[in-house]
Amino acid sequence: MKRFALGFGLLVLLVVNLPAVTQSQKTSDESAIRAAVTDYIEGYYQGDAARMEKSLHPHYLKHTISGSDGKLRMTEWTGLQMVQDVRANGPVDLPASKKKGQITVLDIAGDIASAKLVTAHWTDYLTLSKWNGEWKIVSVVLRESN
Repeated sequence: MKRFALGFGLLVLLVVNLPAVTQSQKTSDESAIRAAVTDYIEGYYQGDAARMEKSLHPHYLKHTISGSDGKLRMTEWTGLQMVQDVRANGPVDLPASKKKGQITVLDIAGDIASAKLVTAHWTDYLTLSKWNGEWKIVSVVLRESN
């Protein structure tokens, strides 16, 4: 009977603490996702190709949507193209007030997540994956602001 009571007590303790552990992991993941998106956008603005590259998954792909009135245009960029472009062009020539981005973590489901990045000139919807223990951006769909 003592073993049953001890086992039951441990089970109750685990179940009661499980939400705290889950919330702690979610908070940790959310911070890491925000950090990856921050490295991505600040690397772009600062012309820091290495910083941007560390945020990208090896299979990264970006779709940029532009145009209006049913005449949409879509272009694609690989991670290598993005990094080479940042390396070649250096820092973005904009006032600091235009280099701000609002990051919202939309959802986390195990080792995948979605986030939204809103800047003065566009909105990015990002898909991320935990890869080798780190959150990396797998894909971006960018819609230019009109």
